[in-house]
Amino acid sequence: MSNIKAGTILGGGAMAAWPERAQPMLNMVLTEQQAAGGMSVTIERGERFVLHRGVAIVPVRGLLNPNAFMLERWLGWTTYQGLEETMAFLSASEDVAAIILMFDTPGGFVLGLQGAVQAIASAAAVKPVHGIVHPLAASAGYWLASQCREVVLTPGSEVGSVGVAIGLATPQETGMDGWRDFIITSAHAGAKRADPATERGAAMVQADLDTLESEFLAAVSAGRGIAVDDLPETLSRTGDPAEGGAMFWGAEAQRRGLVDTIETYADAMARLTAAYAPKPRKSARARAAQVEAAKAISES
Repeated sequence: MSNIKAGTILGGGAMAAWPERAQPMLNMVLTEQQAAGGMSVTIERGERFVLHRGVAIVPVRGLLNPNAFMLERWLGWTTYQGLEETMAFLSASEDVAAIILMFDTPGGFVLGLQGAVQAIASAAAVKPVHGIVHPLAASAGYWLASQCREVVLTPGSEVGSVGVAIGLATPQETGMDGWRDFIITSAHAGAKRADPATERGAAMVQADLDTLESEFLAAVSAGRGIAVDDLPETLSRTGDPAEGGAMFWGAEAQRRGLVDTIETYADAMARLTAAYAPKPRKSARARAAQVEAAKAISES
Protein backbone atom coordinates (compact mmCIF):
# COMPACT_ATOMS: atom_id res chain seq x y z
CA MET A 1 0.00 0.00 0.00
CA SER A 2 1.43 3.38 -0.99
CA ASN A 3 1.84 6.30 1.41
CA ILE A 4 0.99 9.97 0.83
CA LYS A 5 2.43 13.06 2.51
CA ALA A 6 0.04 15.51 4.15
CA GLY A 7 1.63 18.33 2.14
CA THR A 8 0.65 16.57 -1.09
CA ILE A 9 -2.99 16.70 -0.06
CA LEU A 10 -2.84 20.34 0.98
CA GLY A 11 -1.02 21.56 -2.12
CA GLY A 12 0.83 24.90 -2.30
CA GLY A 13 0.12 28.53 -1.54
CA ALA A 14 1.12 31.40 0.72
CA MET A 15 1.54 30.35 4.33
CA ALA A 16 1.49 32.07 7.68
CA ALA A 17 3.33 29.40 9.64
CA TRP A 18 6.40 28.84 11.80
CA PRO A 19 8.60 26.81 9.42
CA GLU A 20 10.41 24.78 12.08
CA ARG A 21 7.12 23.33 13.32
CA ALA A 22 5.10 23.37 10.08
CA GLN A 23 7.53 21.51 7.80
CA PRO A 24 7.45 18.24 9.77
CA MET A 25 3.66 18.32 9.56
CA LEU A 26 3.76 18.82 5.80
CA ASN A 27 6.09 15.83 5.58
CA MET A 28 3.85 13.63 7.74
CA VAL A 29 3.06 10.39 5.94
CA LEU A 30 -0.49 9.04 5.74
CA THR A 31 -1.51 5.60 4.59
CA GLU A 32 -3.54 5.39 1.42
CA GLN A 33 -6.54 4.41 3.53
CA GLN A 34 -6.23 7.51 5.70
CA ALA A 35 -5.76 9.84 2.74
CA ALA A 36 -8.68 8.51 0.73
CA GLY A 37 -11.08 7.35 3.43
CA GLY A 38 -11.60 10.75 5.02
CA MET A 39 -13.29 12.14 1.93
CA SER A 40 -16.42 10.09 2.59
CA VAL A 41 -16.66 10.95 6.27
CA THR A 42 -19.03 13.72 7.37
CA ILE A 43 -17.68 15.46 10.44
CA GLU A 44 -20.48 16.48 12.77
CA ARG A 45 -20.26 19.77 14.62
CA GLY A 46 -20.18 17.93 17.92
CA GLU A 47 -16.75 16.57 17.07
CA ARG A 48 -15.31 20.05 16.75
CA PHE A 49 -16.00 21.19 20.29
CA VAL A 50 -16.85 19.96 23.77
CA LEU A 51 -19.49 21.62 25.93
CA HIS A 52 -18.69 21.64 29.63
CA ARG A 53 -21.00 23.40 32.11
CA GLY A 54 -22.06 26.03 29.61
CA VAL A 55 -18.53 26.60 28.23
CA ALA A 56 -17.65 25.42 24.73
CA ILE A 57 -14.03 24.28 24.35
CA VAL A 58 -12.81 24.42 20.74
CA PRO A 59 -9.43 22.95 19.70
CA VAL A 60 -7.37 24.92 17.15
CA ARG A 61 -4.53 22.56 16.33
CA GLY A 62 -2.25 21.16 13.69
CA LEU A 63 -1.43 22.71 10.33
CA LEU A 64 -4.34 25.08 9.67
CA ASN A 65 -5.94 24.80 6.24
CA PRO A 66 -9.09 25.82 4.35
CA ASN A 67 -11.01 22.56 3.97
CA ALA A 68 -8.85 19.42 4.15
CA PHE A 69 -11.56 17.56 6.05
CA MET A 70 -9.74 14.24 5.66
CA LEU A 71 -6.88 15.67 7.75
CA GLU A 72 -9.37 17.05 10.23
CA ARG A 73 -10.87 13.56 10.48
CA TRP A 74 -7.63 11.58 10.72
CA LEU A 75 -5.19 14.00 12.37
CA GLY A 76 -7.47 16.46 14.15
CA TRP A 77 -6.09 19.43 12.19
CA THR A 78 -8.38 22.46 12.21
CA THR A 79 -9.95 23.67 8.99
CA TYR A 80 -10.96 27.31 8.54
CA GLN A 81 -14.36 26.37 7.14
CA GLY A 82 -14.97 24.04 10.06
CA LEU A 83 -13.97 26.75 12.51
CA GLU A 84 -16.30 29.25 10.84
CA GLU A 85 -19.22 26.82 11.13
CA THR A 86 -18.37 26.04 14.74
CA MET A 87 -18.12 29.67 15.83
CA ALA A 88 -21.40 30.56 14.12
CA PHE A 89 -23.14 27.63 15.80
CA LEU A 90 -21.76 28.40 19.26
CA SER A 91 -22.51 32.12 18.93
CA ALA A 92 -26.17 31.38 18.30
CA SER A 93 -26.53 28.61 20.89
CA GLU A 94 -28.39 29.52 24.07
CA ASP A 95 -26.65 26.63 25.82
CA VAL A 96 -23.23 28.30 25.41
CA ALA A 97 -22.30 31.08 27.84
CA ALA A 98 -18.67 31.41 26.71
CA ILE A 99 -16.16 29.93 24.28
CA ILE A 100 -12.58 28.82 24.93
CA LEU A 101 -10.26 28.29 21.97
CA MET A 102 -7.38 25.93 22.76
CA PHE A 103 -4.35 26.70 20.58
CA ASP A 104 -1.71 24.17 19.63
CA THR A 105 -0.64 25.14 16.11
CA PRO A 106 2.39 26.43 14.17
CA GLY A 107 0.03 28.24 11.78
CA GLY A 108 -0.88 27.21 8.27
CA PHE A 109 -2.20 28.42 4.95
CA VAL A 110 -3.48 31.94 4.28
CA LEU A 111 -6.18 30.79 1.86
CA GLY A 112 -9.50 30.89 3.69
CA LEU A 113 -7.99 32.25 6.90
CA GLN A 114 -9.71 35.64 6.94
CA GLY A 115 -13.15 34.05 7.15
CA ALA A 116 -12.18 32.20 10.32
CA VAL A 117 -10.61 35.37 11.75
CA GLN A 118 -13.86 37.25 11.20
CA ALA A 119 -15.89 34.38 12.67
CA ILE A 120 -13.95 34.58 15.94
CA ALA A 121 -14.22 38.37 16.05
CA SER A 122 -17.97 38.19 15.40
CA ALA A 123 -18.42 35.60 18.14
CA ALA A 124 -16.41 37.73 20.58
CA ALA A 125 -18.78 40.60 19.88
CA VAL A 126 -21.77 38.68 21.24
CA LYS A 127 -20.31 36.49 24.00
CA PRO A 128 -16.99 35.98 25.83
CA VAL A 129 -14.34 34.26 23.72
CA HIS A 130 -11.09 33.29 25.47
CA GLY A 131 -7.95 31.87 23.92
CA ILE A 132 -5.59 29.55 25.81
CA VAL A 133 -2.22 29.02 24.12
CA HIS A 134 -1.08 25.57 25.19
CA PRO A 135 1.65 25.32 23.94
CA LEU A 136 1.76 27.24 20.63
CA ALA A 137 -0.08 29.87 18.59
CA ALA A 138 2.26 30.88 15.78
CA SER A 139 1.60 32.93 12.67
CA ALA A 140 -1.90 32.06 11.34
CA GLY A 141 -2.60 30.54 14.75
CA TYR A 142 -1.84 33.86 16.43
CA TRP A 143 -3.84 35.69 13.74
CA LEU A 144 -6.83 33.74 15.05
CA ALA A 145 -5.91 34.00 18.75
CA SER A 146 -5.57 37.78 18.56
CA GLN A 147 -9.32 38.06 17.99
CA CYS A 148 -10.19 36.57 21.40
CA ARG A 149 -11.25 38.89 24.20
CA GLU A 150 -8.54 37.39 26.39
CA VAL A 151 -5.38 35.46 25.46
CA VAL A 152 -3.91 33.21 28.17
CA LEU A 153 -0.37 31.87 27.77
CA THR A 154 0.51 28.76 29.73
CA PRO A 155 4.06 28.53 31.17
CA GLY A 156 6.59 27.56 28.50
CA SER A 157 4.20 28.27 25.62
CA GLU A 158 4.94 30.61 22.70
CA VAL A 159 3.18 33.11 20.42
CA GLY A 160 4.25 35.23 17.46
CA SER A 161 5.76 34.59 14.03
CA VAL A 162 3.54 37.32 12.62
CA GLY A 163 4.09 37.52 8.86
CA VAL A 164 3.56 35.65 5.61
CA ALA A 165 5.87 33.59 3.39
CA ILE A 166 5.73 31.43 0.27
CA GLY A 167 8.12 28.92 -1.26
CA LEU A 168 8.51 29.01 -5.05
CA ALA A 169 10.57 27.17 -7.65
CA THR A 170 11.47 27.91 -11.28
CA PRO A 171 13.02 25.71 -13.99
CA GLN A 172 16.81 26.12 -14.03
CA GLU A 173 18.42 23.15 -15.78
CA THR A 174 17.55 20.48 -18.28
CA GLY A 175 15.83 17.59 -16.58
CA MET A 176 17.36 14.14 -16.30
CA ASP A 177 15.11 12.97 -19.12
CA GLY A 178 16.64 15.53 -21.47
CA TRP A 179 13.70 17.94 -21.34
CA ARG A 180 13.56 21.42 -19.86
CA ASP A 181 10.37 22.91 -18.42
CA PHE A 182 9.10 26.34 -19.52
CA ILE A 183 6.23 28.36 -18.04
CA ILE A 184 4.48 30.72 -20.46
CA THR A 185 1.40 32.78 -19.62
CA SER A 186 -1.03 34.66 -21.83
CA ALA A 187 -0.34 38.30 -22.67
CA HIS A 188 -2.20 39.78 -19.71
CA ALA A 189 -1.69 37.06 -17.10
CA GLY A 190 1.93 37.43 -16.00
CA ALA A 191 0.93 37.37 -12.35
CA LYS A 192 -0.40 33.81 -12.72
CA ARG A 193 3.14 32.40 -12.73
CA ALA A 194 5.41 35.23 -11.63
CA ASP A 195 9.07 34.24 -12.00
CA PRO A 196 10.77 35.05 -8.67
CA ALA A 197 14.15 34.76 -10.41
CA THR A 198 13.42 38.03 -12.23
CA GLU A 199 13.19 41.45 -10.62
CA ARG A 200 9.69 42.03 -11.93
CA GLY A 201 8.44 38.61 -10.88
CA ALA A 202 9.93 38.96 -7.41
CA ALA A 203 8.26 42.37 -7.07
CA MET A 204 4.85 40.88 -7.88
CA VAL A 205 5.27 38.11 -5.31
CA GLN A 206 6.50 40.61 -2.71
CA ALA A 207 3.50 42.87 -3.33
CA ASP A 208 1.10 39.99 -2.66
CA LEU A 209 2.90 38.99 0.54
CA ASP A 210 3.00 42.60 1.79
CA THR A 211 -0.75 42.96 1.17
CA LEU A 212 -1.42 39.83 3.23
CA GLU A 213 0.90 41.04 5.98
CA SER A 214 -0.97 44.37 6.11
CA GLU A 215 -4.21 42.48 6.71
CA PHE A 216 -2.47 40.36 9.36
CA LEU A 217 -1.17 43.42 11.21
CA ALA A 218 -4.54 45.20 10.97
CA ALA A 219 -6.30 42.20 12.52
CA VAL A 220 -3.78 41.92 15.36
CA SER A 221 -4.02 45.67 15.93
CA ALA A 222 -7.80 45.53 16.19
CA GLY A 223 -7.82 42.43 18.37
CA ARG A 224 -5.01 43.38 20.75
CA GLY A 225 -5.48 47.16 20.85
CA ILE A 226 -1.95 47.90 19.65
CA ALA A 227 -1.48 50.72 17.14
CA VAL A 228 -0.82 49.19 13.74
CA ASP A 229 2.17 51.49 13.17
CA ASP A 230 3.76 50.21 16.39
CA LEU A 231 3.34 46.51 15.61
CA PRO A 232 6.34 45.94 13.29
CA GLU A 233 8.73 47.17 15.99
CA THR A 234 6.78 45.37 18.73
CA LEU A 235 7.15 42.09 16.85
CA SER A 236 10.91 42.48 16.35
CA ARG A 237 13.45 41.39 18.94
CA THR A 238 16.03 43.82 17.59
CA GLY A 239 13.69 46.80 17.29
CA ASP A 240 14.18 46.84 13.51
CA PRO A 241 10.69 46.65 11.92
CA ALA A 242 12.12 44.66 9.00
CA GLU A 243 13.26 41.91 11.39
CA GLY A 244 9.83 41.03 12.73
CA GLY A 245 8.19 37.63 12.75
CA ALA A 246 9.88 36.59 16.00
CA MET A 247 8.45 34.19 18.58
CA PHE A 248 7.86 35.30 22.17
CA TRP A 249 7.07 33.50 25.42
CA GLY A 250 6.41 34.20 29.08
CA ALA A 251 6.70 37.70 30.48
CA GLU A 252 8.17 38.99 27.22
CA ALA A 253 5.02 38.09 25.29
CA GLN A 254 2.90 39.71 27.98
CA ARG A 255 5.06 42.85 28.08
CA ARG A 256 4.67 43.33 24.34
CA GLY A 257 0.89 43.06 24.64
CA LEU A 258 0.58 39.81 22.71
CA VAL A 259 -1.12 38.00 25.62
CA ASP A 260 -3.08 39.13 28.67
CA THR A 261 -2.01 36.72 31.38
CA ILE A 262 0.30 33.82 32.13
CA GLU A 263 -1.51 30.97 33.84
CA THR A 264 -1.28 27.21 34.04
CA TYR A 265 -3.74 25.29 31.92
CA ALA A 266 -5.45 23.84 34.99
CA ASP A 267 -5.81 27.24 36.67
CA ALA A 268 -7.11 28.92 33.52
CA MET A 269 -9.70 26.23 32.89
CA ALA A 270 -10.82 26.27 36.53
CA ARG A 271 -11.16 30.05 36.53
CA LEU A 272 -13.07 30.27 33.26
CA THR A 273 -15.42 27.35 33.81
CA ALA A 274 -16.23 28.66 37.30
CA ALA A 275 -16.95 32.12 35.92
CA TYR A 276 -19.49 30.92 33.37
CA ALA A 277 -20.89 27.74 34.91
CA PRO A 278 -24.64 27.89 35.55
CA LYS A 279 -25.59 28.50 39.14
CA PRO A 280 -26.94 25.37 40.85
CA ARG A 281 -30.71 25.26 41.01
CA LYS A 282 -32.47 24.81 44.31
CA SER A 283 -34.33 21.56 44.73
CA ALA A 284 -38.12 21.56 45.00
CA ARG A 285 -37.81 20.63 48.69
CA ALA A 286 -35.46 23.54 49.36
CA ARG A 287 -37.79 25.98 47.58
CA ALA A 288 -40.77 24.69 49.57
CA ALA A 289 -38.85 25.10 52.83
CA GLN A 290 -37.92 28.64 51.84
CA VAL A 291 -41.57 29.47 51.11
CA GLU A 292 -42.69 28.02 54.45
CA ALA A 293 -40.01 30.00 56.29
CA ALA A 294 -41.06 33.21 54.60
CA LYS A 295 -44.70 32.48 55.42
CA ALA A 296 -43.88 31.85 59.07
CA ILE A 297 -42.01 35.14 59.33
CA SER A 298 -44.91 37.08 57.77
CA GLU A 299 -47.42 35.53 60.19
CA SER A 300 -45.36 36.16 63.28
